[in-house]
Amino acid sequence: VQLQASGGGLVQAGDSLRLSCTASRRTITNNALGWFRQAPGKEREFVASISWRGGGTVYADPVKGRFTISRDYAGNTVYLQMNSLKPEDTAVYYCAVSRSSTITSRLEYYIYWGQGTLVTVSS
Repeated sequence: VQLQASGGGLVQAGDSLRLSCTASRRTITNNALGWFRQAPGKEREFVASISWRGGGTVYADPVKGRFTISRDYAGNTVYLQMNSLKPEDTAVYYCAVSRSSTITSRLEYYIYWGQGTLVTVSS
């Protein structure tokens, strides 16, 4: 499975961005999906996850109330709507496919990864 992420860019604090990630095959429809991010000099961290049916979501505390994860069941795409962006949100954002159908923040559960898209938030 190949994942293609897009939608990153340079924005100002308070702006919004919508990231998209499309998988090369529809076989991910039974898998949970997630977004992670990695800031310069830091480890990759969990951002959000959505279950294979979309009824369950979980967010990291720093993004709760600002970010929304969703998925397109007609195909194989996951989205991350990011509002009220802050400079500390600056990072490369990665989409990933979990080996499980349920939501998880655990990085080791994710078996396929996209190439990442850079989000830069200026103050």
